[in-house]
Amino acid sequence: MKNGFAIFLTAFLVLVTSWTAFVLGPQLQLGRARQVAVLNSSDVYPTSRPGEAAQGLVVYRANGCAACHTEQVQQDGVVCDVVLSSAGKNPSVVSNLLATLKLSGITEEAALAAGDKITAAGGKVETHIIPTGPDIARGWGLRHSVAEDFLYDNPVQLGSLRIGPDLADVGRRLPDANWQLLHLYAPKSVAKDSLMPPFRYLFETKKIGATPSPDALNLPKEFAPADGYEVVPKPEAKHLAAYLLSLHADVPLYDAPFTPAAPAKP
Repeated sequence: MKNGFAIFLTAFLVLVTSWTAFVLGPQLQLGRARQVAVLNSSDVYPTSRPGEAAQGLVVYRANGCAACHTEQVQQDGVVCDVVLSSAGKNPSVVSNLLATLKLSGITEEAALAAGDKITAAGGKVETHIIPTGPDIARGWGLRHSVAEDFLYDNPVQLGSLRIGPDLADVGRRLPDANWQLLHLYAPKSVAKDSLMPPFRYLFETKKIGATPSPDALNLPKEFAPADGYEVVPKPEAKHLAAYLLSLHADVPLYDAPFTPAAPAKP
């Protein structure tokens, strides 16, 4: 009897600990998350996904896309570029000073120090924040993913395996809906070495009527149907494409800063 009580107590504590770690902890951390201000702007982020994109999340989940793709851009750190915006009243002095300073790919502390020196000489500078890391270098995002990116997603499809590329910012990288539909129907038609299986059951092959359908895919010859037929996306394919196009990680935030569209250096 004593052993039975000890086993029950141990099991109860394990369950409580697990529930606290996996349910209560995340709820306390993220359950009250709200929209946040965009860095250097009065806009708020994120906004809810349009209806078609929200339906596409259901299709994405149903087809197991998270088994091969992640939606979480990782970042190692940041470097800074100090950019001269004005030479002030002593351009020769500022120019000579610039020749002695390293202004690109430096730490935040070094950028602040260089900016102070240039300002003291009469110039004006801007400090551009540039995230670094393998995912950034691959072009998968402009900054690392944060909790706000997933505020309107239920369930969140973070994924854990990258057989295919990360999709957190695919709507910015590949903003063409026709490309997305071609990729879903015949991945190798747009990405020669793609390992992705075709999702042809999301499309319909039918005879061309009096006029071709405006939604018909413009497929390369080796992937096109027989003469007189056309491939048209079903609603599920359109919804999935809309969801993919809605995936953006290109908004600078306080906890994920970067400098978008930095002007050319003088």
